Amino acid sequence: MGRGIGVALIGQRFMGRAHANAYLKVVPFFDPPLKPVLRVVCGRDEESLPDFARRFGFAEWTTDWGEAVVHGGVELVDICAPNDLHAEIAIRAAEVGKAVFCEKPLARDLAEARAMLEAVERAGVPHMVCFNYRFFPAVRLARKLIREGALGEVRQFRAIYLQDWLVDPSFPRTWRLVRARAGSGALGDTAVHIVDLARFVVGEIAEVVGNLATFVRERPLPDGSGMGKVDVDDAAAFLARFEDGVIGVFETTRMATGRKNFMHLEVNGSRGSLFWNAEEPNVLWLHSLDDPAAARGFRRIVVTEPEHPYAGHWWPPGHVLGYEHSFVHAVYELLIALAEGRTPEPNFQDGVRAQAVLEAVLLSAAERRWVAVDEVMGG
Repeated sequence: MGRGIGVALIGQRFMGRAHANAYLKVVPFFDPPLKPVLRVVCGRDEESLPDFARRFGFAEWTTDWGEAVVHGGVELVDICAPNDLHAEIAIRAAEVGKAVFCEKPLARDLAEARAMLEAVERAGVPHMVCFNYRFFPAVRLARKLIREGALGEVRQFRAIYLQDWLVDPSFPRTWRLVRARAGSGALGDTAVHIVDLARFVVGEIAEVVGNLATFVRERPLPDGSGMGKVDVDDAAAFLARFEDGVIGVFETTRMATGRKNFMHLEVNGSRGSLFWNAEEPNVLWLHSLDDPAAARGFRRIVVTEPEHPYAGHWWPPGHVLGYEHSFVHAVYELLIALAEGRTPEPNFQDGVRAQAVLEAVLLSAAERRWVAVDEVMGG
């Protein structure tokens, strides 16, 4: 059966549900050597919290995250709270010897991210960031093909991540629209995902030049008491140079009318190209100059075969996976690493590096110049 690990989940909304579902699904489908035991869930909505705990199988619930973190039966603290709470919760969890699993972005800014990394390293506890898009089978296959040289010399990377949930100017000013709570807007909410994917499939980003825009500068306050200032970006676009010479193009917005969760990445090399769209997550498109000239074109690979990453744990070939499965795969990798006594990937070091890229974009947009990532890292 394997031994259990007690879990405290901090957050009961969108990401809290995604993580709770992953803990429920990982055991029957993957049978990890370390089994999650859902000890306590923490949330702010005291009225709905007991029902959340019941439906997802948590033994206890609380509105006090400090109480959840120090719970005697908890060994893993899973942070799905708003960005302004990430650092405080993670650092406290590390101080009391708990492993930490944190939603992206790791923090509001680079200083907080570094403090979190220093805390977990000082305490010697395992740590992981939930960049869930890394865990789609098609993304893992893309990385494998690039590493094996299927594209030849990699030359160009481009990615977009478009949503439209802020198009309506009457949408309320939630915490994601307040710099003091979120750190940044679309940049930290959605661009951080494509930055991490760029690092994962291609390599480290060396320098950037960026542009930010805020289209709606005031929105109704959630309590109906008036209007509040929006002080984060609605959209961001930036160019990048990677350490190995690859050039990159990134764009993100939460104001692209008609786009719900449209993420598209493409990699071009000397011998081929590949692209992936998160709205068709089971399909990877590959073009290769090694194919016969008369048969060249983008080849549609349905990434559901048993030999594809993670896919063999689920359904027969051709039976597709969805958004929620990426979280199950992330939790599986977390549990395997914890069982083996090592820090999983992506970890807080990856979170710091991604945050440094965002910080370089912010500085570039403010000063209208190219900024090296090492400049903001202090190297």
